[in-house]
Amino acid sequence: MEPVHPGLFTPSGLLGGSCGSCARRHFPVAVPCPWCGSDDVATVTLSAHGTLWGWTAVTAAPPGYDGPVPYGFGVVELPDDGLQVVTRLVDADPAALEEGAPMRFTVVALTPGMSTWAFERA
Repeated sequence: MEPVHPGLFTPSGLLGGSCGSCARRHFPVAVPCPWCGSDDVATVTLSAHGTLWGWTAVTAAPPGYDGPVPYGFGVVELPDDGLQVVTRLVDADPAALEEGAPMRFTVVALTPGMSTWAFERA
């Protein structure tokens, strides 16, 4: 399956930037570093494990979206990387999720032949 956008993720995790000057990470990869402006940015695979920070369900398709609804949407904290990422969630039922739940990275089908990333309960 083709990724929804190249360079955002691999089967192992999200692709982020790691700054050689300030040592901070960011997602997605960007040059210059969004924290300090340095051009010394390397691409790294971010942690595949995090903690659920906030969530909701998307019940109406946004303009131009052809994937299934409802779907979960939220913020997962990646403490090993010092980041919070806005992400799709595998679980679309907000009542099935709770703050602080352990989460893990996964790749899911978006449309036939296209994949995207998401986080699911670990």
